[in-house]
Order: sequence, then structure tokens, then C-alpha cells
Amino acid sequence: MAKVKIVSDSSAYIPHDIVKELEIEILPLTLIWEGKEYRDGVDITPDEFYTRLATSSSMPKTSQVTVHEYQQIFQRLLDEGYEVLNLGISSEISSSYQSAESALTNFKGKPVEIIDTKLVSMALAFQVITAARAAQAGATLAECKQIALDAYDKIGVYFTVDSLKYLAAGGRINSAKRLLGTALNIKPLLAIRDGKIELVESVRSKKKAINRMVELVERDINGRKPVRISVFHALEQEAAEILQAELNEKFQVEEGIISYVSPVVGAHVGPGTISIAYMAG
Repeated sequence: MAKVKIVSDSSAYIPHDIVKELEIEILPLTLIWEGKEYRDGVDITPDEFYTRLATSSSMPKTSQVTVHEYQQIFQRLLDEGYEVLNLGISSEISSSYQSAESALTNFKGKPVEIIDTKLVSMALAFQVITAARAAQAGATLAECKQIALDAYDKIGVYFTVDSLKYLAAGGRINSAKRLLGTALNIKPLLAIRDGKIELVESVRSKKKAINRMVELVERDINGRKPVRISVFHALEQEAAEILQAELNEKFQVEEGIISYVSPVVGAHVGPGTISIAYMAG
């Protein structure tokens, strides 16, 4: 029986040790900034990216994984004797899924499956990790796909940004909502729902936004076990470590992961972003 290989992309920003342990294949999205291209997570680190972004007068653009890149990795893995499950960034946020769909037309009858995860960042990572662990344990391609689909309903993510200007500039949220964060230290609280970035509510101050995120996560988890939680951030390492420790204790977390908002996602949310992703049940 052929082994299953899980393919994802850099938007998930899964810590390198987990990628190595679970033998996950990661395709980088691309940043285009001031005339140069950077492979996300390869050519520029999050710290470098956010430090530069905070003082830059120009906005970076992002580009999806290409059809050719998907064709190459699917073919290589098939040649190596694997069956393939691709779990990438939500089609509502990036056109990478459409690239994967186009690539798939060249592999009719081959053991290659793709899912529009409707997830991003560590929310996507939890789905990928779950499927990759199943693959390592010997699950079939069909089983891995179903496990990934079943994981979706157990996963959620909230985040707060210092400014809505990055989301507005990238067209990822209605530009009019940019006004919500321009006065009285109002901080927007956002979520990924049905693959889209949605405004949940606005609160006064970043501290209150973080506290409210914790309340919403507790409401969503609703006592389910086991609990996996990740705090991921953009230049907020100390705050992320404190928050992760609090969440680990509060929810008796089975798995806690601190990570970054990947640069290609960070181009749309900006420095100072703090996020909580969970998987429960």
C-alpha cells in the first residue's frame, strides 16, 4: 500500500521541527516588494519582514503558488511512490487553490486529492498536522482526506490587528471597516469564517481584544477535549509566550504551539497582530 504525503503551503507557517518530524511538504507563496520577489518563509524571516514593514512606505504584494509548482510537486511525489493530499490556504484568501485545481487536471486517475480547507495560518496547520499524523500511522488517502474534513469543524481562529490599513489595502476586508480602528484606540477583533476574514467586533485597547479572544475561544471549545491551541504573532513574541502559557493552563492543553503569522499573511494584517487558533474535540 502506497504511503500518503501531505502537501501544504507557507501560509500555515508550521514550525520547522513539526514539518520535519511529520515529513510535510511545504510550498512557499511569494512576496513581491519594491521590485524583488521573496519566497515566503525561505528568503525572508518573519522578524525581518515585520521590522521592515513597520517603517516601509510601500505595501508588499503577494502571489499564489503557481500551477507549475503544484504540477512539479505532485509529479515528484507520485514518482517517489506516494499518494498525495494537498491542504492549502483558503480559496477566499488566495488563488493557490485554483492553481492546485488547474494542476490536478493533468493527474486524472492518479492518487492526488486536494481540499479547499477554508483555513489559513495555524488553523490550517492544525488540519495539516492532524492529516500528516494519520498518514504516518498508515491511513489511506481516502482516510486522510476524511480526517482532514472532519477536523474542520473542530478548528477556529481569532486575531486582532494594530491597524486595519493592511487588510484594507489588500482587499481582504471591506475598506470602510478601516475606520473602526482609527480612533480612541479601538482594536478590531476578526475571525476566519467560511474561509473569509470577518469582523467579529471592536473593543477598546489591545489588552481587551486579547481577553475577548480568550472568552470567544472558551465559548467555542465549550468543554470539548482534547484541546490544541496556538498563539501566533507578528513581532509580539513576549506577549505570545505569556498568552500561550495562560491558555495552556486554562484549557489543560494537549498541544500548545507558538508560531508566527507568515510574512505572506502578515502582508495583509501587519505588525503587532496577535492570533489564537484552536482545535478541540
